This record gives sequence, structure tokens and C-alpha cells, in this order.
Amino acid sequence: MQTLCTDFDTQLETGTGNTPRLQRTSGTGRLSVRRREGRSVVGDLYQEGAAKIRMPKVHSGPILEAVLMNTAGGLTGGDVFDWQITVDEAACAVATTPACERIYRTTGGAARIETRLTVGPHAALAYLPQETIVYDRAALSRRIEADLAPNASLLLLESLIFGRAAMGEIVHTADILDSWRIRSDGRLLHAEQLQFQGDIPALFAKASVTGGAPAMATCLFVHDRAADIVDGVRDRIGAHGGASAWRVLDRDKLLIRVVAHDGLTLRSALIPALLQCNKNLLGSDQYTLPKVWSL
Repeated sequence: MQTLCTDFDTQLETGTGNTPRLQRTSGTGRLSVRRREGRSVVGDLYQEGAAKIRMPKVHSGPILEAVLMNTAGGLTGGDVFDWQITVDEAACAVATTPACERIYRTTGGAARIETRLTVGPHAALAYLPQETIVYDRAALSRRIEADLAPNASLLLLESLIFGRAAMGEIVHTADILDSWRIRSDGRLLHAEQLQFQGDIPALFAKASVTGGAPAMATCLFVHDRAADIVDGVRDRIGAHGGASAWRVLDRDKLLIRVVAHDGLTLRSALIPALLQCNKNLLGSDQYTLPKVWSL
């Protein structure tokens, strides 16, 4: 989904324009999770720059919860973050963020976020970052790659909010690229590339895009019971989106899309569906959603 490039977009791509080169933020965070004595625990932990990973204490049985933090307080053009999460055999983990990530106006170039997820045999990972808020004239290139063992499970979520309605914010122009590549046993299971570029209000006004809604979420659930819950997920989402399930490479996958006119409505529609997916993924009613998601 894209419109013709404006002069602003051209400057983002070429790095031209009479703007000074400013200091930029970078961060690298790597976490591996192992199963030991019936619980999921930290195997290896590495953090560099503005990337920090914290493991809050949760009373959720064998599950490890990790919070991925950007201590810079947001991203702008030229910032680079690299996250890697590995969940070893039979381990179970949930990864989230402490708050909404913010993508600020760029003076040149795009912010880049690279996320690599690896889930081992009989392991499960729920990757549930909170929403990404996009400001006017922001630029972001975000890529997620996941490698799953043939019997691994994954719940993957990303949400975008173009301007906060309660603050009267309007995103006139932006350049946002979201790219997903999910593989099972080395073979491509799911791929999508979503791009919003140029005149954002005009683009979103199209019924085939969001029908004017500036907030959206995409959720992918890969699990052996994913197809069994599609009707329940649709009921929980209601009129705010849709869900489809199909089988690829002998794996069931459920894809959920939700759109809304503000972040609160988006989250209210999304949470019931996430709860149902999480119940199947983690095999327990004890764990709901990360504590940092509480409003």
C-alpha cells in the first residue's frame, strides 16, 4: 500500500537536504530462554547501548516474561535497534515492551528495528510488544524474522497508531515499512510486507486500507489448534477486524487484523482475542497478558 513519493520521501531515501548530522541511538539485546527443573529460565543475556532487557517476577508457573526496553525514549531517523530472542526446547516465554514505542519526525533516513526470533522443539513464544506510535513525518523500517521448529508455537503481534486522537495529533506524511518472514523448519510459512508512504490521511481514507482508522494491529498465531479457535476470535474482535485460519507446511496458522479510530478502542478489541490465543499457546488460564499491559 503506497502513494507516490513526495519530496520529503525522496530526502529520506537519499539523505539529501540541508540538515546537520545529529547523534543517533543504537541498541542490541539478545536473550535465550532454557527449561530447567520444570521452569523457563534465562540462558544467555546480552545488552548494549540503549537496549535493556528485564525479567519481572511473575507468578505464572513455568513461563518466563521478558520486557524489552529502549532507554532512549523513542526512535528517529538513523536510530538502529537489533533484538534477538531464542527459546530453547520445551521452554516457554513471553516478550513485551514497558510502554508504547514512539517514532518521531525524522531529519533524514529511517529508524530501523531488526527482530529475530528462534523457537525450538516443543517450545512456545508470545511476542507481544505494546503499540508503536507514529508521529508526523516519521520514517521507520521494521523487519521481523522468525525461525520455528516443526512443532514450535508462536504468537506474534505488532500494532501501529498514527497520531494520538486524544492529543489532537494528525500524521500528514510518513514512511513506514513493516516486513515479516516466518519460517518453519527453514521453509517459508508466512510472509507479508506492509508499507504506508506519503499522504497518510488520503491513503487511510480508502475503504481497502483502513476506512479512515489511524490505529491497526496484525497478529499471527502458529499453533496446532490455531484453526480451532478462529470462530471464537472473530466473535471477540467483532466489527473491528477479521481473522482467517489456514494450513501451510502441515502447520495451522491464524491471522488477525484489527483497525480502530484510537489506541484504546484498538486495544479493547484486541485483548480478548489475544487472551484466547495465549490460553492455547501457554496451556494455562493462570497467565493472561504481561503486567505492563495493565492500564
